[in-house]
Amino acid sequence: MAERAEAFSGDDPFVIAQQWLEEAAQSEPNDPNAAALATVDKDGMPNTRVVLIKEIEADAFVFYTNYTSPKAQEMDQAGKAAIGIHWKSLRRQIRARGLISREDGPQADAYYNSRPLNSRIGAWASRQSQPLGSREDLMDEVQRLTGELGERPARPDFWGGYRLVPLEMEFWSDGEARLHDRFRWCRQSAGTPWEVTRLNP
Repeated sequence: MAERAEAFSGDDPFVIAQQWLEEAAQSEPNDPNAAALATVDKDGMPNTRVVLIKEIEADAFVFYTNYTSPKAQEMDQAGKAAIGIHWKSLRRQIRARGLISREDGPQADAYYNSRPLNSRIGAWASRQSQPLGSREDLMDEVQRLTGELGERPARPDFWGGYRLVPLEMEFWSDGEARLHDRFRWCRQSAGTPWEVTRLNP
């Protein structure tokens, strides 16, 4: 295994990722769990957008979205995606790419129910990424659904989670004179051993 500095030490990349996220939570002014999500459409055209990582599990990153959105359709079609998390306050970055699957069971229900009521209603009201006549139209729909769904709306069947199980992860830390520290973790498939390589800056 490649020799690693203390910030990169450990035998489990998900433990390192969680530790870095916990450190970032103390210094990032907004959304330390924000990640750029990269997908590819059916024509091979790439897309990126920011999502919020809600859980770092023992073997995966979990986030939530509308299943009718372009990013969801692209993930469902390809079965693969990549994320990049950059913390300016720590001058660190994590990249991960791998296999995608839906999380649309009890775990998704629990997360949905933990959200503020207006966010739960908003998930029902937004036809994500579809044309919208005006903001007033959206707010009218929110008001209508608030009366219709009440204070305990169920999770919409078109809204839920995705689980990214990486086959490759890279940890990057800024270095003096741009001589950065970089370590790449690779494995052949989920559950198999990781191979760790130090990379040139």
